[in-house]
Amino acid sequence: MVTRRDALKLSLGAGLSLALPGSLLAAMPAPLLTRAIPSSGQRIPVVGLGSSATFSSTARDNASALDDVLRALVEQGGAVFDTAPSYGASEEVAGKAVQRLGISDRVFWATKVNVAGREADAKADPAAARAQIEASFERLGRETIDLIQVHNLGDVPTQLGILKALKAEKRVRYIGVTSTSKPAYPRLIETMRNEPLDFIGVDYAIDNRDVEETILPLAAERRIGVLVYAPFGRTRLWNRVEGRDLPDWAADFDATSWGQFFLKFVLSHPAVTCVTPATSRVSNLIDNLGAGRGRLPDADQRRRMVAFIDGLPPAA
Repeated sequence: MVTRRDALKLSLGAGLSLALPGSLLAAMPAPLLTRAIPSSGQRIPVVGLGSSATFSSTARDNASALDDVLRALVEQGGAVFDTAPSYGASEEVAGKAVQRLGISDRVFWATKVNVAGREADAKADPAAARAQIEASFERLGRETIDLIQVHNLGDVPTQLGILKALKAEKRVRYIGVTSTSKPAYPRLIETMRNEPLDFIGVDYAIDNRDVEETILPLAAERRIGVLVYAPFGRTRLWNRVEGRDLPDWAADFDATSWGQFFLKFVLSHPAVTCVTPATSRVSNLIDNLGAGRGRLPDADQRRRMVAFIDGLPPAA
């Protein structure tokens, strides 16, 4: 791991600086990898920033800390920020922060819509869905939003229909759907096969590989971008490796921390466009972004990683 003192030396030598708490200067040892959005060819950084369960709680105690995180995201080469109206104050806090910092146009905004809930037969009020979307535009301070997805597959015919119209009006650049529920995967697969999606958002981790069976191959076949959520199994993977040293062979694909180990596994699947681990700490963000630098595991290394993690006792 690069210490703060090492980072300072490296960044001074490279002429790079980053405005972080305590005037910390951070090195950027290699460019952040990018991947193309299949439907357009636009390239985005492979590691972004999620905000579920982090931004809202932090905003209550220390809103300035979130300024530091968003500033670090773009100055370290990232761009994708994933949020949703259901993530508490995440949209509002992030929107105000980037406008205050003058970096709004450097962020790839990915938000969501759902006024129907998770149930397969739940119906969305179109007026309520449009109102929620307009509130997102207002909170983010944008005339165009990069990506809006139907959250948790809520009433896809109604809500995706609204997003299609917004895309045709060029108010939304990309549209999609999300699901992090295995029982809902059949509906997700059906939607992927029948709708003109630019993106899907799914849960995927080294110990949660169900999407490898059908969803990721179908995304590649249908030229659908993939945002990955919960790459740490929320806290599950951290609990499994607690007290354990990173294996020496992780250096073969440039992983220097457990976080990078987990993220590089996800990123090494060619169907994955971007992974968005949630954090409200600059140090965690910079470590996460490190997973998008240097080498990624090959097929043999992926199998070794899986065998190692699967061989550990399950998280308590």
